[in-house]
Amino acid sequence: MTLFRSLAIALALIAVFAVTRKAEAAQTYKLAVTDLEGMEELQREFAKFREVLNTATGYDFELFPVNNRTAAVEALRSKNVDFVLTGPAEYVVFKKLTNATPVIGFSRPDYFSSVVVMADSGYTSLEDLKGQKVAFGDVGSTSKHLGPMQIFSDHGINALSDLEPMYIDQNVGWQALKRGDVAAFGTTNSKFMQLREKDELPPGAFRVIARGPDLPNDVLLVGPHVDQKVVDTVRNVFDSHSDELIAALLVGEENQKYQGMKFISSVKDSDYNYVREMYATIGYPQYAEFVGD
Repeated sequence: MTLFRSLAIALALIAVFAVTRKAEAAQTYKLAVTDLEGMEELQREFAKFREVLNTATGYDFELFPVNNRTAAVEALRSKNVDFVLTGPAEYVVFKKLTNATPVIGFSRPDYFSSVVVMADSGYTSLEDLKGQKVAFGDVGSTSKHLGPMQIFSDHGINALSDLEPMYIDQNVGWQALKRGDVAAFGTTNSKFMQLREKDELPPGAFRVIARGPDLPNDVLLVGPHVDQKVVDTVRNVFDSHSDELIAALLVGEENQKYQGMKFISSVKDSDYNYVREMYATIGYPQYAEFVGD
């Protein structure tokens, strides 16, 4: 009887272990991306990435569409979403409102802001632009609005009072620069290079008179309700399956901004203090709300 009893207990323990492992493998986590709206676009850009992440972690990640950044914050606060991929400007607001923490950084090469003028305009320094109209991108954009604004601030110029700032679509701003409707154009370097490459004017027709430092990484952040063991597993997978995840990410057309990227596991909150300075520069020193939403 003792032998049979021991065997029964052993089998029961094996069954419990198997069920537990199955439950762990079936753990589901929701992932949101703040700069994409709607499930169709989210699936198009991140379906392959999700597939690789699921296989590598053993978890089931579900894509969770959000209409805007504020909706993503509320979803994280209410635990309807667990992980969020977002930009530097968005991260500091998430941190303030949800106490989310960085999991992994998405380091983008040549990710910095620039102030561009026409080469024959006579403007050779930021000081020359005082009192002039300057085009900036979407309000709240890290690299097209906050970054260019901070470039002026870093040089002792208040873009809000010393310039006539205009917040317009980047393609419209580019055309306005060429027509002379604005004296300068604040944008991200990659957007400038893209516009210049497609333009009918030669590259020498444009001049960058100032550039900012490389901006902090885009970041995958996690809500405080997610178990630390899960966070560690996800972080380790980005290290051990880096090439696969990057290749999957680059399947999406909108994700081409990540060409040449590297995952950074050492990302920390203090990396984003420069972004906090940007919020103060534009008059939002509490960085407790999304500008432009």
